[in-house]
Amino acid sequence: QVQLVDSGGGLVQAGGSLRLSCAASGRTFSAYTMGWFRQAPGKERECVAAITWDGINTYYTNSVKGRFTMSRDNAKNTVALQMNSLKPEDTAVYYCAGGVLSTRYVSPSDYLYWGQGTQVTVSS
Repeated sequence: QVQLVDSGGGLVQAGGSLRLSCAASGRTFSAYTMGWFRQAPGKERECVAAITWDGINTYYTNSVKGRFTMSRDNAKNTVALQMNSLKPEDTAVYYCAGGVLSTRYVSPSDYLYWGQGTQVTVSS
């Protein structure tokens, strides 16, 4: 299995940037589709971004397109989420996740492994 540890959250003003990182350990990291999810209080966990095992295809939810960029480095067993032009509505706990299928990646149920979460707070 894969263990994921995510980090990089913090408090920033609107318009600022943060880079979230996720370090993976365990077997066959490069075979997994990876995603970033976020969950705000009282709301469902939503998929922010996802990337296929080979890094060729990426997905972003509409609200973050043009502002967030997901990447992976299979050689270093890491994934990242660069978040620019942050807005207060981006405030949430962010989780990295590892899945299996490249064709299913939007739902939390598509993922087997999860990081512990890192808090992102964007002030007005």
